[in-house]
Amino acid sequence: MITLTLLHPLQSVPVQTWTFEPQPLIRIGRSRRNEVTLFSAVVSRHHVELRRKGLEWELVNVGSNGTFTQGKRVSRAPVINGMIVRLASSGPQIQIWTKPQENPGRKRTLVGSGRRTTHVGGAEDRPARTLRERRRSISREELQRAKETQVEDPS
Repeated sequence: MITLTLLHPLQSVPVQTWTFEPQPLIRIGRSRRNEVTLFSAVVSRHHVELRRKGLEWELVNVGSNGTFTQGKRVSRAPVINGMIVRLASSGPQIQIWTKPQENPGRKRTLVGSGRRTTHVGGAEDRPARTLRERRRSISREELQRAKETQVEDPS
């Protein structure tokens, strides 16, 4: 199982989480053909891939604006449990969990399978191609800030 968490752009708190059962490839980018779709002007249509290599995962940049971890641009990198990846130098941040995370004090909501499209800083209710998805409640102020940072899809 691998879990991807979109972090709030200002406070680095979880906004949306996708959990995938083992599969060989997870694509992230602006295109709706990806397993995770993020609308942001700096995110490429096909920005980054997570490739399963046996029991490990590898992050591979396939976009033109770069992928960053720990402030450094990477073209390929092994995925480390809990690592944070930024899509483009000023784009959204995604935290990657390769081991199950349990937060007993945190409310979890499970959503059915399908594909979900997310505007960075907000979410649309389109079906998602994830097996399970968790969301956390955010305050009205966080929601307002997220709406202000939302970027429209140019296509």
